[in-house]
Amino acid sequence: MSSLLVPEPQVTAPVAGRICPSDYRYSPSVLARPPELAADVLYTIGGLYGNLQALDAVERLATAEPVRPTIVFNGDFHWFDAEPAWFGEIEARVAPHPALRGNVETEIARETDIGAGCGCAYPESVDHEAVRRSNDILAMLRRTAAVSGAERLRRLPMHLVARVGGLRVGIVHGDARALAGWSFAHDALDHADSIDRLAEVRRLSHIDVFASTHTCLPALRDFTWPDGRLSVVNNGAAGMPNFFGSRYGLISRIATMPSPHTPLYGIRRGHHYVDALPLAYDCHAFRERFREVWPKGSAAHASYYDRIISGPNYALADARPTGAEHIAG
Repeated sequence: MSSLLVPEPQVTAPVAGRICPSDYRYSPSVLARPPELAADVLYTIGGLYGNLQALDAVERLATAEPVRPTIVFNGDFHWFDAEPAWFGEIEARVAPHPALRGNVETEIARETDIGAGCGCAYPESVDHEAVRRSNDILAMLRRTAAVSGAERLRRLPMHLVARVGGLRVGIVHGDARALAGWSFAHDALDHADSIDRLAEVRRLSHIDVFASTHTCLPALRDFTWPDGRLSVVNNGAAGMPNFFGSRYGLISRIATMPSPHTPLYGIRRGHHYVDALPLAYDCHAFRERFREVWPKGSAAHASYYDRIISGPNYALADARPTGAEHIAG
């Protein structure tokens, strides 16, 4: 017998912020159910991140619609509002509307910390310090929620199904398989293996359009097979800029009628419209409130202040759909 010692395989311990908890997961088939909502105009507001000024901008868009939109918050409406009065304002204004819990709401409302950190399930492309800072933000927000109350958040669903005209719309936070899934990120949608993966999602879910957020960068993609079609619209962030050099948020609009607001980009599906609408909010007021809670040197300031001021390193062209169905504002 050899006297050489064979090293044991190295096991990487789960890292908070990169974990996708088991209770985040579901099958696309759970969406093959009767819709809970019906609307002629549907707004999905993902990634509000506590931006009250962005909420004001949503209301201005809604009042100009030919019919009152159904407004759905598809997660992460809390984030920067780690102060009881601010947190309470967001709760009061979101509560009257249908909403999903994103990873933020799920983790701040947990009665027992399971070590998931922020629950973002960040991929390896996100650097360690950014993950650590997100966990720190979540810890501060959890302390705020403990004071302000988070019982309502525990009861929110992970997904909803809506009917908009003849379309079945799956409203999710992450993707068709997990609350913190990343397969509706722009780069994942453009990956070579996405066609077969999305064809299976469509077959199992019976969904025509998915409206998502979570990845914090927007995208609109449209896929057609001989037996059907699937569109995915990811609004990125309603409460922060989404493109380099910009200072507006973004929401998704799915409707049976054209928008009275000029979309940044969109697609037509027969008599239906799927659009990305810019959300022009009061940047100065939001920035000042942000800095009151997150001064220079804080976790959120380090991670997000440059984006709030100048936008991310992401171009509008990266979000736009391509092909014959593409329409641009």
